[in-house]
Amino acid sequence: MKNQLILSLLAICGLTSCSNNSDDNYEEIPSYPFVEAEFGSTVDLGNLANYANQTVPAYIIKDNSQGNLITDKGATLGRVLFYDKNLSSNNTISCASCHKQEFAFSDTNVASTGVNGTTGRHSMRLINSRFASETKFFWNERALNLETQTTMPIKDHGEMGFSGENGDLSFDDLITKLNAIGYYKELFKFVYGTEEITEAKIQSALAQFIRSIQSFDSKYDAGRALATNDGQPFSNFTAQENQGKNLFLSPPVFNTNGVRTSGGLGCAGCHRAPEFDIDPNTLNNGIIGTIAGTGIDTGNTRAPSLRDLVRTDGTTNGPMMHTGVITTLQAAIGHYGTINLAPGNNNLDPRLTPGGVGQQLNLTATEVNAVIAFLRTLSGTDVYTNTKWSNPFN
Repeated sequence: MKNQLILSLLAICGLTSCSNNSDDNYEEIPSYPFVEAEFGSTVDLGNLANYANQTVPAYIIKDNSQGNLITDKGATLGRVLFYDKNLSSNNTISCASCHKQEFAFSDTNVASTGVNGTTGRHSMRLINSRFASETKFFWNERALNLETQTTMPIKDHGEMGFSGENGDLSFDDLITKLNAIGYYKELFKFVYGTEEITEAKIQSALAQFIRSIQSFDSKYDAGRALATNDGQPFSNFTAQENQGKNLFLSPPVFNTNGVRTSGGLGCAGCHRAPEFDIDPNTLNNGIIGTIAGTGIDTGNTRAPSLRDLVRTDGTTNGPMMHTGVITTLQAAIGHYGTINLAPGNNNLDPRLTPGGVGQQLNLTATEVNAVIAFLRTLSGTDVYTNTKWSNPFN
């Protein structure tokens, strides 16, 4: 009602702004009629959501923003782009079609649906993508950074269809398309000071929005805030959760046959606390199949953060690994329990082959259940429902 009253007064005055004194200098009040018509109160450019100054725990020290720092304006534009199906050639697919908020920005399908088929790898969760030493993106790290990654699905024939090949429209055609949409003229001017739309601006805004998606309200975070370091028992953990944490963090001790005789599971060797991101030097983890189940694909060496693998109710946020072949935490731990040296896999991480043989962790049911209990402490709740990461078109 307040906004409607202001607009009515402006119309009565016949001016962008009005004053009782005709000698006053008039201050232009920006208006965004296309944004307001499309989004209503879900995108309020006069009262932006907090993306730039979110609370980050002091023990989180990694940040791969690389000069593209999050701004409230940029992330707001990125949110619109992320959810807009206009970014696909047939107006049916958005980034959010494969990265759904209710599943920690992943997909419950093994392969996500695109405009011309399905994706070649399972859609990776986007939780805490900013807080990682690894700056490359996609499972096989083919994107040098998040900015580059953001428009690659748009330019993919199977995913969003602006490839410029196989009869597809080109990315330049997408730019023309967006230029004809009123709310983009207003949003790009609001963020960048000009209506000009470029791929670099799209990449910057999308990357800011994705990096803003963070999850630090888990049971783990509550415990870590009270502890001196990760190795210390957390006062809010159960005995089982603390046991699982120790097993996760502690390296295993192997005999000459690659069988664990003592120690932990060594998960933190690749998935490093407290961010639980992937070590950039990590190689293949032994899963070398393709999503279709045939062929060898050994180049997949990246992984998302282990945060929010599951919801707090214990249900998974979709299948795991680039093939989606693993659907439970028990199966994920079991995979590392016995590593097979598959023919053709010349990219297997040496940390999984002590003494040149595939590791055998010799796990007990008690250990597996303890690690599962710990992994569940890494899940928060806010990321699933916070409106600043939700669909503005709803």
